[in-house]
Amino acid sequence: MPVVVDDTEDLRRRLVAEVPGLLRYARSLERDPLRADDLVQDTLVRALERASTFRAESSLTTWLHRILHNLAVDDSRRRRDVVVDLSDDQAAHLDLLWRDDTYTIDAPTVLARAELRERLQDALLRIPLIYRSAVVLHDAEGHTMTEVALITDVTLPAAKQRLRRGRMLLVSLLADGRDTCSSGVPMRCWDARRRVSDYIDEDISERDRGLLELHLAGCPTCPPLYAGLVGVREALGRSRDPDDVVPDHVAARIREALRP
Repeated sequence: MPVVVDDTEDLRRRLVAEVPGLLRYARSLERDPLRADDLVQDTLVRALERASTFRAESSLTTWLHRILHNLAVDDSRRRRDVVVDLSDDQAAHLDLLWRDDTYTIDAPTVLARAELRERLQDALLRIPLIYRSAVVLHDAEGHTMTEVALITDVTLPAAKQRLRRGRMLLVSLLADGRDTCSSGVPMRCWDARRRVSDYIDEDISERDRGLLELHLAGCPTCPPLYAGLVGVREALGRSRDPDDVVPDHVAARIREALRP
C-alpha cells in the first residue's frame, strides 16, 4: 500500500525503517561493503532532497529502491570494474546456450552451491548489474514484477526479460559442466526454457502451462535446468536473514545523514 508522506520530518522518520532493506539491496549490487554503505547514505540524502516530489504513486520502499538502483547504475557506469549490461553478442550467446536442446546442468550440484551463502553471493556479483538487480528484487526481496519495472525504470516486458536472463546466468554460473541428451517430447527445449520464468511466477497461459508440464515430464535435459531455476530462486528467498541488523557504524552514518 502506498505510504503518504506528510512532510520532510515525516519522511525522515519513515526512512529509518527502510534502512535494513536498502542495505541488503545495496550489498547485493556492490561487492565492496563500504561502497554499499555509501549507496544507502546517498539514497537517503537524495530522498530528503526530493521529499517534495514523492506523491505516493508507488510505495515508499519502491521509491527508495528506485533511487538506489539509479545511483548504483550511474556509479557503475563511471567505473571499469563493474559490468552493467550484457553486450548484444553476450546476450545472444546466453539465449543460444539455453536454446540448445542438449544443454543441461547437474541440479544437485547447483542447489548445493546455492545453499552456500557466500557461493551464491559470489555468483550473483558476477552477473551484470541490471540482471542481478532484477533477480534480487524479485526472488530475494519479494517485489512484484510491476515493482521491479518501476524500480529499474523499464517496461514490464523488459523487466521480465532481465529476470529471465538473470536467472539463467545465475544457474549457469553455479553449474558444474554439461550433460548432453536429446528429447522427443511436446514443445522444443528453447520454447520450454524461455517460458519457465513465467511458469515459476504463475504468469503463463493454460495452454502453455500444459505443454510445458508435458515437456518437463518427458524431456531428459530440461528438468535439471528447471530444478536449478526453482531451487536457486528459493535459496535467494532464504538468503534474506530476518535477524539482519544494521551495523553500528552504518547506523551512525544514517543518523548523521538524517539529522535536520
